[in-house]
Order: sequence, then C-alpha cells, then structure tokens
Amino acid sequence: MMSIVKKLIVSFIIFGFLRMSFAQNSNDIDYSKEITERPYPKWFKDAKLGIFIHWGLYSVPSYGRKESYGEWFLRGLQVNDSLRTNFMKNTYGQNFTYKDFAPLFKAELFNPDEWASLFERAGAKYVMLVSKHHDGYALWPSKYNRNWNSVDVGPKRDIVGELTNAVRKTNLKMGLYYSLAEWNHPLHRWYTDPHDSIGNYVDNYMIPQFKELISTYKPTLIFADGEWFNSAKQWHSAELIHWYYNLVGDDAIVNNRWGSGLDVGFLTPEYSAGIKVTNRPWTEVRGLGRSFGLNRNETLEAYGTSQELIHRFVQAVANGGGMILNVGPKADGQIPLIQQERLIQLGNWLHINGDAIYGSETYSIKELEKKVAFKRIDKNINFNWVRNSPIKGIKEDHFSVEWNGFIVAPESGNFTFNVEADDEAVVYIDGKQIINLNYSVKGTQSEVMGSNNSSASQGKLKLKAGIAYPIKIQYREKDLNASIKLYWSTNTVDKQIIPESSFFVDATRTKQGLTGNYSSLKTYLCFTQNGNKLYAISFDWPEEELVLNIPNPGENATIKMLGLDKNLNWSYSNNSLIIDTKDIKYVDLPSHDAWTFEIVHQ
Repeated sequence: MMSIVKKLIVSFIIFGFLRMSFAQNSNDIDYSKEITERPYPKWFKDAKLGIFIHWGLYSVPSYGRKESYGEWFLRGLQVNDSLRTNFMKNTYGQNFTYKDFAPLFKAELFNPDEWASLFERAGAKYVMLVSKHHDGYALWPSKYNRNWNSVDVGPKRDIVGELTNAVRKTNLKMGLYYSLAEWNHPLHRWYTDPHDSIGNYVDNYMIPQFKELISTYKPTLIFADGEWFNSAKQWHSAELIHWYYNLVGDDAIVNNRWGSGLDVGFLTPEYSAGIKVTNRPWTEVRGLGRSFGLNRNETLEAYGTSQELIHRFVQAVANGGGMILNVGPKADGQIPLIQQERLIQLGNWLHINGDAIYGSETYSIKELEKKVAFKRIDKNINFNWVRNSPIKGIKEDHFSVEWNGFIVAPESGNFTFNVEADDEAVVYIDGKQIINLNYSVKGTQSEVMGSNNSSASQGKLKLKAGIAYPIKIQYREKDLNASIKLYWSTNTVDKQIIPESSFFVDATRTKQGLTGNYSSLKTYLCFTQNGNKLYAISFDWPEEELVLNIPNPGENATIKMLGLDKNLNWSYSNNSLIIDTKDIKYVDLPSHDAWTFEIVHQ
C-alpha cells in the first residue's frame, strides 16, 4: 500500500501538472476575435470628455524643453539630454539621482475630493489617472514595487485608492493609465535592452502587477501605453483585456495601445488636429499646455485660450470623437490655477451648450472650413514644432509654409545645402531647385514645382560672396510631428544651421530674416445631432444672419440659440436655411467662444 507521504507527493505532482496544463491552455486561447467584436459601451460614446492626470516623481522637477513632455524627465537623463541633466545638477546637486526625487514628492496639498469636484465642474464624465508611468513609480502600494511606490516612499498615500473613492462619490467614472513598459526595470530596460527580450519581464512582473492593480481598484477604463516596440502577443494583451472585461463587466472599455497585431479599443490620436472616424470611438488626447506632466519651462502661450480649447473640443465631437484633456498637478498636489481656469471655462460653456455635445452623433455635414493665412518674419529655418501649431490660428496638421527672401554667402565657393524635414520640403536658390525632399507635385505644371518629382535632402550650388540670391523654401506638414531645418557647409565650414546673418527680407539687405507665409484650413462651423435636433455650432459670430446649406427642416421647425430663451426667426430659400441674428444684442450673448443654434425638426 502506498504511504500517506507518497500519496501526498503524487497528488501534488498531479495538481501541479493540471495547473500547468490549464495555464498552457489558457495562454493558447486566442481571445482576439471575442474582444474585438465586443460592443463598445454606450456611456463612453455619450461621454465625450474625460480628464487625464499625469502626476508622479517627474512632477518634482517638472522641467524640459518648451515643446517636450515633462513626464519623460528620466529618459532625458538616460540619454544625457543637456537641458535636463544640467538643470538637475544645478538645482539639486552633482550627485542627485532620479530616485532622490521620491522623498520630495510629498503631495501635501492633494485633496482628491477637490479634484473630483473640479473635474465635474469642467463637464467631464470620466477621469483617467496615470497609475504608473514609464519610470515605474507606482501610485498605489504595489507589492511588485517595494520602496518604489507612493505608500512606501514619497507622500505615504495610496493615490489611486484615494482618487478612485473620491471620483466614485460623484457621477464620474474612474479610469487608470498603466505603462506596460518601464525604462529602468532590472528584468527589461525599455529602449535599452533588445525589444524581444521582454518575455521574463512580462510574465514575472508586468502581468502580475497589472492584475494586482486592476483587481484592486476595478477601473471602468484602462489606458495602456508604452507598447510600441512589441507585439500584442508578447504583451499577452488579448488575454489581459479578456480577463479585465470579465472582471468589470459591460461598462469596461480599453484604448488601442496594446501592441502590434491587435486592433481593439478606442482610438487615441495625440496632440493632433483630430481624425474623422465615426464607426469606432476615438478621443483626442492632449494636455492643456504642450506637456502632459507639468513642465515649468512652458510659456503662457502654450496654454492657449478658452476659445481655442472649446473650438478644438467641438471639432473632435463633430467628427465623431471626444477628448481626454490632461492636467499636470504640481508635486504638492495642487493643480495649477491656469489649468483650473481653463477647465472651468470649458465647463461653463458645456453647461450652456451640453445638449449639442453629450450623447450627440455626427451629422452628414461635420464641419465647414476656410483657408486662413498669416505672415511673419522668421530669422532662419530651424523649427521643431513637434505636434503643435507653428503659429496661432494655424492647424497642427496639414499646414504649409512658404519662406521668401534673399541669401548671402559669407565667402565664395561651392556650398552643400541639407534639409531635414517632417514631412515635405523644397528649396529654390536663384530660381534653381536645389533640394526636393518628398515634396509632391500638386495641380498643373504651371505651379512652382513643375514636373520635377525628384526627392533628395541635399543639393549643391556655387555662390559668390556678398551677392543677394533670391531664396524660396516651401514646406508642407501632414500628420503628427512637424519640423524643418536648413543647413549648409563648405570645404572650410562644417555643416551648420544657416545663420540669421545670411538671410534678408529684401535685396537691399535692410532687414534680416525671411518672410514666412503660413496657411492651413480653419474650421468655422460644426454640426452635431441629437434625436430630432440638429445643432450648428458657429466659431464666428454671424452679425446679421447665419446661412446653412442644409435640407429644409419643415415649416413648423423651431430654432433658438442655446442659452437664450427665445425662438429665432428664420426662412428657407435657394436650398439654404437663413437664421436671423440681427436682433441678438452683444450683452445677451450666453458665451463669447462659440455659439450653438438648435434646430428642432417638426
């Protein structure tokens, strides 16, 4: 007869084998089809506005280039970014390290109930907190980040838990951002170690920690990030999303950043001019300034105006999307007052015009655009706009610039010219095309490009010293990042940005620089619809009348401006709806950023 000890050993072996078999079978199941065919929850489609929060150790230095992301401070140190490394040495000392920021992250003014109240006033319907960014510091007491979380070191508080509880006292839904990858984890250093060596990190750290976080707080939304060097299969994304959906239920939703090979979740264009997708939820992701985490090196102009914010938000909604608008609190937990002001200004507008936003759907006409152009003198061609507008009033995407002026060489000789551009550029000097970097021909051969479709980033030309040669640079931006730099070099001069001293506005050389003509399309009217109501949201005030080229709403239709308690006179002729606005006085206007006209069909 087998002894009791032997029976126990055999039982453990069998149990272990079955457990391993179950795990193996679980990993072999492909959940991709099930999770991609799962319907998106209606609440998210109706919500339109969420609040993002980037807050962590990076909020202590809160510093970077004016156009950079403050939350990437550690990465700046890793690549020896001179601006950040010098700032840290000069401010905190020669031997100070990123980990030394943890005791300085005190959050002494953090009041989660005040945050939740502010987000409600902003008109948001959900909140998205960064639970862990790429630096690995967790805002909850993760057992997988001992002495590297907000309870063990720093504020000694469960930030995720406190804010989750505060948000759930309101009508807001709670979401969590989670970075799949980390820059400095010993099992895998993202950006440093080979991308395909991530398996041990995923199996023994990322997955257990992800499940710890999600099972503890059960967020209604998950925003994954840091996925871009690996496949969804390597991240086990489909399995994790399936597990999450079963845990939280029908209201649960995820974004689309889970690795290549898996097309699931709401789309998340970032610092863009928006997209035009109506068959799948999407939301424009951006900060109130240029950065997500607070960047104290930003200018006031980076925050824009309430009008710019409202217009951008309305355009997203009109095109079938929404917006996740980010705040970057200070290390003490206070949201900067200018950020609070912008949120309240948006909320005040939504309080009046919310019927045209929440729960709305796209109309057959989404927006009307007109061409706008602005002129200014630029000292030289050395720009990195990242994902932002090059000048106020110009869109972030699909804009163009043409610079004209004269170039004067400091010495005679053969010059090599180089252009670095994202996306397209062409350079003419003395009427000759010197460089064509991916600049495609549009229209007829009467255009400046003619029929030359060549593409090169370098060109050579012989110049004489002191002669003012006419120069023209054309630039065209498509999507996302935007930049252009123009260099020259000779046998005696190393490659350098062509200096301001070599550019002149006119041939007489009375003023330095180049005349830049910036142009793009600009939205001036958006449409949404909600049930039997059509909404026309105008960004320009119609002084006498608003003319809409839409079908006749019917003789019994009523029209009013949201925020004014009276019907407006209207007529219909020549396939146009004409709304009479001349009797509306300035003092009666409910807002001054955008005006919504409600057309109720009868």
